[in-house]
Amino acid sequence: MERLEAALEKAREKRREAGVDEKAILGPESRVPVLKSEWSDLTEIKITSRVARNNRITAISGNPLAGPYDMLRSRALHIMHEHGWKRLAVTSPTVGCGKTTIAANLALSFARQQDLKIILFDFDLRRPSLHKVFAHRTDHSLSDVIDGKVSVADHFVRYGENLMLGLNAKAAKNPSELLQSQRTKEFLAAIEASYKPDIMMFDMPPMLVSDDNVGFLVNVDCGLLVGAADGTTVKQLDLCEKELADLTNVLGVVLNKCRYSDSELGYDYEAEPY
Repeated sequence: MERLEAALEKAREKRREAGVDEKAILGPESRVPVLKSEWSDLTEIKITSRVARNNRITAISGNPLAGPYDMLRSRALHIMHEHGWKRLAVTSPTVGCGKTTIAANLALSFARQQDLKIILFDFDLRRPSLHKVFAHRTDHSLSDVIDGKVSVADHFVRYGENLMLGLNAKAAKNPSELLQSQRTKEFLAAIEASYKPDIMMFDMPPMLVSDDNVGFLVNVDCGLLVGAADGTTVKQLDLCEKELADLTNVLGVVLNKCRYSDSELGYDYEAEPY
C-alpha cells in the first residue's frame, strides 16, 4: 500500500510540475475527461439466469458451483492484503484457456463482499470478450475512453453496487502501443484516484501471442496465470510463469477445464435453487 501511495504521489508531483490542474485530475494533453467518482452514476446491468448458465457464470451467489472461485478469492485477498497489492492481471499462455471466464467469475466473487469495490477492465484489446460473458453490448471501447473521446460515466457500467466494468465493442487498432502508452498509465491513475477501488482487475491477452503483456504488466501489482488442463503444456506454463515473474509478482497459477475432480475434496450440502 505504501509503495502504491508513493507512486501516486510521484505522479501527482509530476503533473503539478507540468502545471496540470489537479482538480481536473489529468490535463488536456492526455485527453482524458474529468472523472466523476459516484458509482451510482454508472448504468447498472443485470445478469439473467440464462446468461449465467450459457456463459458459465457461477459466482453470482454462494452456491456450490461458486466454491472454487470463492476459494481463489479468499486466497487472493489474503496474499494481496498481506503485500498491499491492488492491481491484478489475469492472463494465460494461449487462447482457449478460459482466462476471461475466470476473471469474470473472480470479480463477481470479490463483489459478493460488499465492503470491497472492484473494477474489471477488458484489456485483451485484440480479442475482447468480456462483453460477451456479461451479455452487454457497448457502442464504444476502452481505447475511446483513454483517448478522451468518450467519458467514463458514458462507457463504464456496473453490476450491483460495487463491481465496475470497462468493456470493449471491438478490437483496438494499436493494442500494444496503447497498453504501453503514458496516457494509459495516467488514465488508470486517474480512475484509481477518483473511484477509489479496492481491487483493479485486468483481463489481459495470452502471453504467447503478442507483446501486449510485456509493456503493460509493469503497471500491475500481481498476475494470475490460467492454464487449460486439456491443452496447455507444462513447458508453456513454465515459460509463461517465468516471464510473468520478470514483469510482476506471480499471485498463482490456476489449472482450468479439469474434466475430473476428487469428490473427497468437496464438501456436500444442500444448495439453494439457482
